[in-house]
Amino acid sequence: MDSIGDTARTRRKELLLTQSDLAELAMVSERFVRQLESGKPTVRLDKVSAVLAVLGLELAVVQHVPEALR
Repeated sequence: MDSIGDTARTRRKELLLTQSDLAELAMVSERFVRQLESGKPTVRLDKVSAVLAVLGLELAVVQHVPEALR
């Protein structure tokens, strides 16, 4: 399964955006975009949502029953 950062990087490249372009459009720092794409675990959700929105993506919470409870 791809991480959020992997998905964001792939989509950014599909849209021919640089990390700098994406940062400017999402109103976040270029450093934040680099950290997101590299999979840094302590990123801010509001900023992640802003970046994903520029890329035409969104986060979703999906309910599932853990195997241990089945």
